[in-house]
Amino acid sequence: MGEYFALIVGAILVNNFVLGRFLGICPFLGVSKRLDTALGMAGAVVFVMTLASAVTATVNQYVLLPGAPFSVGDLAYLQTIVFIVVIAALVQIVEVILQRFAPPLYRALGIYLPLITTNCAVLGAALLSAKESHGILKATVFGTASAVGFGLALVLFASLREKLELAQVPECMRGTSIALITAGLLAMVFMGFAGLGG
Repeated sequence: MGEYFALIVGAILVNNFVLGRFLGICPFLGVSKRLDTALGMAGAVVFVMTLASAVTATVNQYVLLPGAPFSVGDLAYLQTIVFIVVIAALVQIVEVILQRFAPPLYRALGIYLPLITTNCAVLGAALLSAKESHGILKATVFGTASAVGFGLALVLFASLREKLELAQVPECMRGTSIALITAGLLAMVFMGFAGLGG
């Protein structure tokens, strides 16, 4: 149980995908202008990353690795392609569900929802799990914790950006400049968690 706890804390705080590994920066900067949009994106990423981690770990363990029950040889070189296809399919499912049941959130996320397909954080979780030879359960836990860390960073950053809209920021620092400085400071704060991972 301690191994899973360390994995969860490490994925959320110590090696946060956005602020520690610098993966998924595009949606991090693009969707973080409003807190409600950031929460929606965080939820979509948690859903997609959890499912993607479970499905890709299953495909990897039972089809791609040499000696796998349904393998026709060493297909590990196909990991990246197969993982991208799985992630793209899951994103399409999320997109259809949001369009049907949450149209305002679907419109608010806009282009960033399909970009989850190419979000390197989602693919990174699957590839890191494969590299570390995580089983299906461990890969799913890692994917979920990584997504929660992504969501935490996104929500914190969106909260700070909303506050910055009300602050008196010098003209030359408004917009992207202050957003990048704030993101850098937030990443430095997360560096303080480095001793927790063990």
